[in-house]
Amino acid sequence: MTDRARKPLLCFVVGARPNFVKAGPVVKAALASGSFRTLLVHTGQHYDEALSDLFFRDLSIPPPDLLLEVGSGSHAVQTAEVMRRIEPVLVEHRPDCLLVFGDVNSTFAAALTAVKLGIPVAHVESGLRSYDREMPEEINRKLTDAISDLLFTTEESAADNLAAEGVSQDKVHFVGNTMIDSLCANLDRARQAQPELLEHHRVTAGGYAVLTLHRPSNVDRQQDLETMLGAIAQVATELPIIFPVHPRTQARLQATAEIGALLASTPALRLCAPFGYLEFLALLDGARLALTDSGGIQEETTALGVPCLTLRDNTERPITLTAGTNTLAGTRAEDIVRLARAELARPLDRGRATAPPLWDGAAASRLITVLEQRLVAPR
Repeated sequence: MTDRARKPLLCFVVGARPNFVKAGPVVKAALASGSFRTLLVHTGQHYDEALSDLFFRDLSIPPPDLLLEVGSGSHAVQTAEVMRRIEPVLVEHRPDCLLVFGDVNSTFAAALTAVKLGIPVAHVESGLRSYDREMPEEINRKLTDAISDLLFTTEESAADNLAAEGVSQDKVHFVGNTMIDSLCANLDRARQAQPELLEHHRVTAGGYAVLTLHRPSNVDRQQDLETMLGAIAQVATELPIIFPVHPRTQARLQATAEIGALLASTPALRLCAPFGYLEFLALLDGARLALTDSGGIQEETTALGVPCLTLRDNTERPITLTAGTNTLAGTRAEDIVRLARAELARPLDRGRATAPPLWDGAAASRLITVLEQRLVAPR
C-alpha cells in the first residue's frame, strides 16, 4: 500500500461563497500538512460561474473536484437535492471525515447524509446561536452541531452554547476563525488593488459606506424592504453608499414602482453587481461604515476595525459586539438613521476593536492539528 493510499481522506463540502472563504484556509492547511488526501465538493447551492471561479482564484484554492449543480429551490427541495447528489459521492469515496462550514442548507444536508453512512462529520464554525428560530440558518446550525463528531468553534461563547445543548465538551475545539485566516492572508493584496477600485467607484478611502442586504426578513416583504431602503436613503445624504446587490435582493428591488422611484431619487445609493473576494475586501477595508445583515461582514469589519451597523435584531456573533466594532441597529428606520449619524459624527478609530482570541490567521493550522491527532496513525 502506498503512502498516498494510507493517508486519510478529508472531504470538504461547500455550497455558497461564504463557505469558500471559511474552507479555503483549511483546504490549504490540509494539503500543506502532507497528512491527508483531499476531496473538495461544491454543491452548487449558490453558483455563478464567473464569481465562483473568481473566488477560488482570489483565495488560491484548488478548483472543486466535483460540482453537484444543485441550484436554487425551496429549503426542502434544496436540502433533499444536496442529499440525493452527495450520497453516491460519499459511497464511492468513503472519506475518513467530512468537513462542512457555516450554516447554509448544503452544510446540514451533507452532514446528515454522511452521518447516515457512518462517516464522521466535523463542523467548522459551530456553536453560534442567534436564538431566532425564524432564521433558516439557525435551524441548520443547531441540527448540524447535534449530529457532528467534531465541533470547531470561532469564539468562546460557542462552547457555552453547545454545553447548554448537551454536547459533550470532548467534541468541541476552540481553534479560532478560518474566515479571518482568509482575510489576514489576502489583505495586503486587496489593499494594493484598493486605489484603482475606489477611483472606479468615484469614492475616497473613509468617505463612503458599504451596504449589503439579503436576509429574507429584510428583503422578502415589500413594506419591510421599502422601510429599510428609506432609512438607507437618509444615511446616503451623509455620504455615498456602495450597494453590491445580492441576487435574492435584486429580484425584490425590481418588484415595485415605489422601490424603483426611491432608488432613482437617491443617486448617492450606488447599486452594483456583487464583487469578487479581493475586490469586496478592498472595498470594506476602505469604508467609513458598513451596513449589513451578513454574519461574515460583522466578523470582517471587527478584524478590520471598520464600524458596522447590523440591520437585524440579533446576532449569532456576540464577540463582534463586545470586542469588535459592531452595533445591533435593528430594523426600525429611525434607529438605523440615528445610529448611523452618531457613528459618522464620532472620529474614526480603526484601533478601537480588540482582536478576539485566536483571530490571528492560524485557525486552520490548529484545526488540522486536531484532525491529525484524531485521524493520522502515529508513525
